[in-house]
This record gives sequence, structure tokens and C-alpha cells, in this order.
Amino acid sequence: MRADQSLLVRLVVSSGEVVVDVSATLPGRGAWVHPTTRCAETAVARKAIARGLRADGALGTTGFLAEIASLQMNHT
Repeated sequence: MRADQSLLVRLVVSSGEVVVDVSATLPGRGAWVHPTTRCAETAVARKAIARGLRADGALGTTGFLAEIASLQMNHT
């Protein structure tokens, strides 16, 4: 599903971990997702984040999923 960039959050890889780039200014390749746990968990399950970031190997996603949950709670 496509959405306006203002409705999405940018993800980047930092030290092998996927992190949310709230300001969208961190260096490196980014991937964009809706800031909902449903979308984030689906993207992880489908390995879409690793593909979007063109990452080799496994990426840590626990911190990023917790941050997405926090963002979602703050927006509702």
C-alpha cells in the first residue's frame, strides 16, 4: 500500500539494528513504513525491511518494534 511520506516513518540500519529515524536525516539507505505495529510486524514477517534496506544477514528488530508501538500509542 502506498501512502504520502508524511504519514510514514523512515527506518535505517545502525550497528545491525533497525532503528526509527524520526527526523528522516540519518545517513544510509532508508525504508518507509506506516507507524503501526500491524504494518511493522507484517514487514518484519515478510522480510520486507531487510529487502528495502538491502541488508545482508539478520537485522535486530526488537527495539524498532517497541519504538513503533510507542509512536502508535502517542498518536491515538
